[in-house]
Amino acid sequence: MPSPCRPTRWVRDFFSYETPKSVVVKSWVVGVVNRGVQLLILAYFVGWVFIHEKAYQVRDTVIESSVVTKVKGIGHYAGRVLDTADYITPPEGTSVFVVVTKQIVTENQTQDVCPESDPTFRCSADRDCQGPSPATGSGVLTGRCIPYNGTLRACEIRGWCPAEVDTVDVANLPPPGSGLSLGRCRFHPELAPLCPILRLGDVVRLAGQDFPELATTGGVLGIKIGWMCDLDRAWERCQPQYSFTRLDGRARALASGYNFRHARYYRWPDGSEHRTLTKAFGIRFDVLVYGNAGKFGIVPTLINTVAAFTSIGVGTVLCDIILLNFLKGAEHYKARKFEEVPEAGVPAPSTSPTASAHRGLGGCSRDKQSTDSGTFSLGL
Repeated sequence: MPSPCRPTRWVRDFFSYETPKSVVVKSWVVGVVNRGVQLLILAYFVGWVFIHEKAYQVRDTVIESSVVTKVKGIGHYAGRVLDTADYITPPEGTSVFVVVTKQIVTENQTQDVCPESDPTFRCSADRDCQGPSPATGSGVLTGRCIPYNGTLRACEIRGWCPAEVDTVDVANLPPPGSGLSLGRCRFHPELAPLCPILRLGDVVRLAGQDFPELATTGGVLGIKIGWMCDLDRAWERCQPQYSFTRLDGRARALASGYNFRHARYYRWPDGSEHRTLTKAFGIRFDVLVYGNAGKFGIVPTLINTVAAFTSIGVGTVLCDIILLNFLKGAEHYKARKFEEVPEAGVPAPSTSPTASAHRGLGGCSRDKQSTDSGTFSLGL
């Protein structure tokens, strides 16, 4: 015959449920702190995480795009009229192109010896032109100091002569706003934010730059096209947003601005090779496309919802710290919250008449101690 104190089915013990002990504290201070922390956490998750950051969506930031650009307009340089074939490079419509704003042309260069045009190579005797040739010059030093003009002398070089003189300061484009009409619309950040026709002066101004200064030294500007789309709404509302910024450094360093050189080679009837060297200053435009698209997903919704409810428990932890350490009567609260349980196998002294009655009736109590969490469960 089985003992009345021994459970008849171990399955009943396995599927039993235990709940932690709860203590209700009638304190305005602790109650206000608890509800205040819970309200702040709830407002953070609802307002910022779900509404602003749309954490309930599956997001994709990898945007596959192809950008085609086309430049139109007429410019002027030293009495010559220039079209896009003269001041746009490269000629293909790619996401990176350069609008040339200043040109320094050195015509009819040929392989010969001539004075160096760089002011750092001024000299008074041959000893000033000795040593290895620097990498910044126009040719290889011969070691001779020869006349440069009627008053100055310069080191002689061997290379493409005559050497380039890059002190000319002529801009080849008219001021912003004086170009010909390019279409019906013009981009405006408020009036026409979706118009894809951008005027050069507007791009420079919206990037916070001064057009005459930028046209003189050159520079690199970024045209950023952002696609921030909420795919839970109608697809017509997925529209691009334009912004502009300068990408190169603005410090007055040795290589500030943006410029490059290119040459056209040809031969004279006598067989000698000549070239026309052009040093071009321009505004380089980099079209940068980025985006972030999101759509409702059950997995991120569940993850962030569970995180929200879990974080609300921070209020309980904070209130326990205040209740057990900083309020008057903390020892009284500790005694109510925590209960000491004797070690298994050691009977605890008890003066409870109920416990004595149980021992007298059957030699065992129907209240049993759980081995999981130290709480007590009632057997029904």
